[in-house]
Order: sequence, then structure tokens, then C-alpha cells
Amino acid sequence: MFQTVPVLGYNVAIASCEEAAQWCLKAIKNERSQLLVTLNPEIIIQAESKPELKATLQRAELTVADGVGVVWAAKQAGYRLPERVPGVELVGRVLELGGQDLRVFFLGAKPGIAEKAALEAQRRFGIQIAGIQHGYFDREKESEQICQQVCETKPDLLLAGLGEGQELFLDNYRNTLNVPLMIGVGGTLDVLSGEVKRTPAWTHKWGLEWAYRVGLDPKRWHRFPRLLRFMQLVLVKEIVNR
Repeated sequence: MFQTVPVLGYNVAIASCEEAAQWCLKAIKNERSQLLVTLNPEIIIQAESKPELKATLQRAELTVADGVGVVWAAKQAGYRLPERVPGVELVGRVLELGGQDLRVFFLGAKPGIAEKAALEAQRRFGIQIAGIQHGYFDREKESEQICQQVCETKPDLLLAGLGEGQELFLDNYRNTLNVPLMIGVGGTLDVLSGEVKRTPAWTHKWGLEWAYRVGLDPKRWHRFPRLLRFMQLVLVKEIVNR
């Protein structure tokens, strides 16, 4: 298991993307269900007002630094993380390493997106498609049934692009799902399906994908206050700890 560093109450693994991917392959051979969290500033701010979500994130078997803000926050506290572990890159590497031996269930996104993502993953990596389900279902009435259907397909890996609170959903239905490894992947299914293009390479290098997307899409502008709040939390904690 990896050593971790504390970032605003979360234990973030000192791990590269490759190391995290190798951990995932070992995790799918485990008899108990495990949750991997790709931590970024927005999730942290969401959890500040949702104790259940915060507790879920803190219980995850592995937490990696998805956002550049998390790497920066660790540095402010005197710790060094080797690199960012973007969820889309981690998922791609896991699928590549798992190949035809890996059974994957694709859950989430708009109708049709998960299917496109699954077929593209199968084409590129040779993985087995255990099942497909879009994310536009009634969470109150249909969650138990859908999770049972996921369980019946016996996937090794569940990729869940269910948006805000997706980790809480996975943790709440962990026993019903009974999947060796679960990852909340946000918009990764949209990218994998080809519906959303990755940002330019220079944004990956500098960790500015979020700024690029937010700047171009007015619908995402509401995220700026969350990012500012995150910076405030980090700097206040730094001052208090001095």
C-alpha cells in the first residue's frame, strides 16, 4: 500500500499514474469491494457541506490527486506528490493493462454515451463489456434494482460517471454492487466515447484543463467560487499551522 500525505483531511497517496493503475489491477483480484477516489478541489468543496460525502471520501481504499489544486495544497503543507493522476488517464491505463481479461461495467452519463464509451474501450483495449447503463435514472426508485443488475453481470471494474455525489452513491450501494473495484469517473465516459474532446496538450502539462473548460463554457462558470473557496481553505490552514 502507498504512503499518504494529508490534504485538508484526506489521505492522498504518494503515487504516480502508473503505480495507481497497477494497484487497480491488484484490487480487482481482491474479494472485497474497494473504492478509488480521484480527488480534486471541486469534490473537496462539495464535501465541506455534505458530511456523508466527506466521510465516504475519507473511507476510500485509495485516493489519488486528480486536480493540480490537490498537488498544490499538498505542497503548501510541506509535502510533495510525484504527479497528478488525472482520472481519464488513470482509467485509460487500467483498461490498457487489463485488456481482454478485464470485465468492465459502464454506468452513467447521458443515454447513449456509456454505450459509445464501452464500445470504444473494447475497440482500443480489447476489454470485455460486462454491462452498460446510462445515468439518467430515478435515484430514489431505481438505484437498488440497477445496482443488483450490475452485480449480476460480475464485473471486475465499475466505472461510474454519475456526477456530483457519485462516490457517495457507490459507497451506499457497495454491498449490493459487490464489484471488486469502483471508480467515480466524472466526465471520463464522455471523453472516452468521443463526445467530449480532451483539452490541448499544454493544459495537461500545466494542470489547467479545468480552467480551459470553464473559460470556454459559461455553464461551468459556477465552479469558480468553489475553486476560490478551496484556495481559501488551503491558505487558512497553512496560516493556522504556522
